Amino acid sequence: MASALSESRISTEHIPVKLVIAGPFGVGKTTLVDALSEIKPLNTEEVLTQAGTLVDDLTGVNEKTTTTTAIDFGRLTMPGVVLYLFGAPGQTRFQVLWNELVRGALGVLVLADTRRIDDSFAVLDLVESAGLRYAVAVNHFPDSPDYPPDALRQALDLHASTPLVVCDARDPVSARASLIALVEHIKELVLS
Repeated sequence: MASALSESRISTEHIPVKLVIAGPFGVGKTTLVDALSEIKPLNTEEVLTQAGTLVDDLTGVNEKTTTTTAIDFGRLTMPGVVLYLFGAPGQTRFQVLWNELVRGALGVLVLADTRRIDDSFAVLDLVESAGLRYAVAVNHFPDSPDYPPDALRQALDLHASTPLVVCDARDPVSARASLIALVEHIKELVLS
């Protein structure tokens, strides 16, 4: 009963906002949703199989052992707003879910990896063609090359107004800062 009461309090006191976390295979979307969610996240992670090696390019992510096969879901309550986080699978073969996943979303946080920056273009194209507001968070891995923000912006061919941050998807504070950059960007666009 108490959880039903807290759920109704959230829905009446907070504005619900749907956000999508997108990016290429192995960039850290599940990790980011896990770091942010105040509830136990829903993950559809499955073990990578030998058959998957025929379709999943593990170059640069050789240590990856699982993959999202549908969505990740988490929730984060912030002052005046409850964010519903939907992590998108990164492989091209799961793009059939894209239109349904972004339906009703106010924005997308695109994760990128400087070790495989070119892998981000397909996702950025999907986001832009859907006309969604977005921010880019470069997930920093221990072996990631460091680039100055201007070089990253140029490499990703981002508009000057698109928020670009560097984060560690494992760190809740860093992950939250990335999400705040997106929410502030959406707020700025909606109010202008």
